[in-house]
Amino acid sequence: MAIALAVKALKNKEVRKIILSRPAVEAGEKLGFLPGEMKDKLDPYLQPLYDALQDMIPAVKLKEYMENNVIQIAPLAFMRGRTLNDAVIILDEAQNTTTHQIKMFLTRLGMNAKMIVTGDMTQIDLPASVTSGLKEAMGVLKHVPGIGRVEFNKKDIVRHKLVQRIVEAYDKFDKNKLRAAKKDTSHTENKID
Repeated sequence: MAIALAVKALKNKEVRKIILSRPAVEAGEKLGFLPGEMKDKLDPYLQPLYDALQDMIPAVKLKEYMENNVIQIAPLAFMRGRTLNDAVIILDEAQNTTTHQIKMFLTRLGMNAKMIVTGDMTQIDLPASVTSGLKEAMGVLKHVPGIGRVEFNKKDIVRHKLVQRIVEAYDKFDKNKLRAAKKDTSHTENKID
């Protein structure tokens, strides 16, 4: 949905470019272990962004936009120092940003620009000791004028209908696991008394 809004703004000439970014946190392999130059390492990682663009823009036009930097795909690590004007800027997978990364990203906002930050708090791939930047930003920026928030639920899933059932099964599993952990903690506290 975020990319659809950005493409619409570009087509309506509300902005001159789209900038897409993601934090360099993976669910599995690290970029450093992949063969090749930086672009070779980043292309597979950024593939979900390419896929979404290819669903909305004809291949020839997309190639033209990419070659002319009308559409830019930039890893979050390369955002520092930039001011992003006249653009829709999307930060995808923001649940995997650190608190410093998301603050750095959000402060890149320039004139005639809009930011869309997406993330799923159930899919954090950061180490347990690291606070999700998205989680913190949602609290810190809750009452800041000009910042909106849209939350989706299971009914908003637009993938295969089985995905909704998978999400529901994991939600139920996680709730039961949390209940069991609370019960174990309560039982331990009673023994100590």
